[in-house]
Amino acid sequence: MNIQGKVALITGASRGIGRAIALELAQQGMKRLILVARDRQKLAEVAKEVEAMGVETTIMALDLTKPVFVNVAVAQLWRSYGPIHLLVNCAGVAYQNSFLQSKLPQVQEELSLNLLGTYTLTHMMARRMVSRREGTIVNVSSLMGKVAAPTMATYSATKFAILGFTQALRRELAPYNIPVLALLPTLTDTDMVRDLKLFRWVMPMTPQRVAKAFICGLQKDSPEILVGWQSHLAVWCQRLCPWLLEMILQLATPQPQAPKTQQPVKKQIKGLSRVTLDLWPDFSRVSDSFAKLR
Repeated sequence: MNIQGKVALITGASRGIGRAIALELAQQGMKRLILVARDRQKLAEVAKEVEAMGVETTIMALDLTKPVFVNVAVAQLWRSYGPIHLLVNCAGVAYQNSFLQSKLPQVQEELSLNLLGTYTLTHMMARRMVSRREGTIVNVSSLMGKVAAPTMATYSATKFAILGFTQALRRELAPYNIPVLALLPTLTDTDMVRDLKLFRWVMPMTPQRVAKAFICGLQKDSPEILVGWQSHLAVWCQRLCPWLLEMILQLATPQPQAPKTQQPVKKQIKGLSRVTLDLWPDFSRVSDSFAKLR
C-alpha cells in the first residue's frame, strides 16, 4: 500500500501500539489520521504530536462496544473527510487470570472490545470501501493468536478469532481490491502489559519496533506481519515440535494461585435435607387432598 497522502483511522490510538502506529504513519506522509479511543484527553496529546509533523488529525472518543454509536461515528467521519483508505483495528484489553479464577465481567469486556468491537467497525468500514473498490484493513491480533498462552485463555481466544476473521475476510474482499492483513506482535512494553505477570524468557519489545514492522508489512501487503524473532521461533516450534512448545510454555507461565475452596458439599446436602424435611408435612397434606379428589 502506498500511504502517501492517504487517510487512516486507528483505534486504540491513545496509547501503546496504536499510538506508535499513528506516529509512524505520520512520519511516512499520511494526509490525515483519525484517532479513536475512549480517552479524549490522551487522544488530544497524541494528536498534538502528530500535528507537529504537519499531518492533519481528527480525534474521536468512542466506545467500540456500542454499535449504534459506532455506526453514527463512521457515517460522520466518511461524510466529513471523504474516503478512509486505511483501517487499523488496534483497540483491545487483556486480563491475566487462571481460568478457574476468571471473572465473567472481565471475560465479557475482552470479548466485546477485542472481537465484537473489531467486527462492528470493520463491517461498517468495509461496506464503504467495497463501494469504491479501494482500501486496506489491518487487524491487530497477537502472537497469542498463533500460540495460546496459559493464564490468558480469553485473550488468546479473541486473538485466535481475530486471526480467523482476518483470513476469511481477506479471501472475501480480494475481488474488491481490498487487502486484509493481520499484525501479530509478541509481548510489547505497553501500559496494558505492565499489569501482567511476564512469562519467563520473553523479552518485551517496544511499541516503536512494532510500528516499524507494521509499516514494512503494509508496504509489502504481507498477509500476516509477525514481529520479532521470538514470534517466528514460537510459530515454527509449534509447527515442527508442538510437544516442545507445550513444555516451554508450562515452564514459562507464572504459577497462578490456587482457587478458593468452596463450601463442603456435605454441609450443603444436610441443609437441603433439613429444608426438605420441614416441607414434608405440606407435601403430605397436598398428597392427601389429591387422593380424596380421586
